[in-house]
This record gives sequence, C-alpha cells and structure tokens, in this order.
Amino acid sequence: MVLGFPCNQFGGQEPGSPEEIKAFTDGYGVSFPLFSKIDVNGPNAHPLYVYLKKMKGELLGNDIKWNFAKFLVGRDGEVLSRYGPPTSPSDIEKDILDALAKSALAK
Repeated sequence: MVLGFPCNQFGGQEPGSPEEIKAFTDGYGVSFPLFSKIDVNGPNAHPLYVYLKKMKGELLGNDIKWNFAKFLVGRDGEVLSRYGPPTSPSDIEKDILDALAKSALAK
C-alpha cells in the first residue's frame, strides 16, 4: 500500500489546507491515502519519519532532501529500502514484488 504524507518543508511547495492538497492530488489521479501535513525534518519531525530515517539513512546525512522521498517498509515494519525523489514508484516495482514474495514465504 502506498501512503502519502504531505510536507511543506521544501521550498513551500505544499502550503495548502488538507482540502486543497486533496483537490490538487486528485488532479493527478492519486488514489492512495493522504495523511495530514507533517514535518519530516528538524525538531518537529513526525515520529514515523524519525524512525524511517534512523533505519535507512543516507550517505550525506539522514534528512529528507526534497519532496517525494520514498521508503519501502515490510509487513513487519522493517524499513527495507529508501529511494530519492527522482525514483518513480514504477522503478521500485521489483523491490516491492520481492518484499511481498519474501513475506509470503515467511507465513
């Protein structure tokens, strides 16, 4: 399942209200759940992102560098991979399918 967490920490690109954000993403055919706007970096970073960044840091520091960073999380909560903004969801399809197959084998 894809989950979206809007954030306005990157050049003020997400200044809208939840309703405005939803209307904007609807124009792009977004069908996955969108959560309330959060901070992903700094002292007010949401605990989920504190955890994700701790589990899968980056070479140049753990902070999220720009919008559309992605994390692949297993069914058990293990953070399997981290992807930068230029990586499209279709580019990680193989990783997702591999994670689902491993999860099915573990049952």
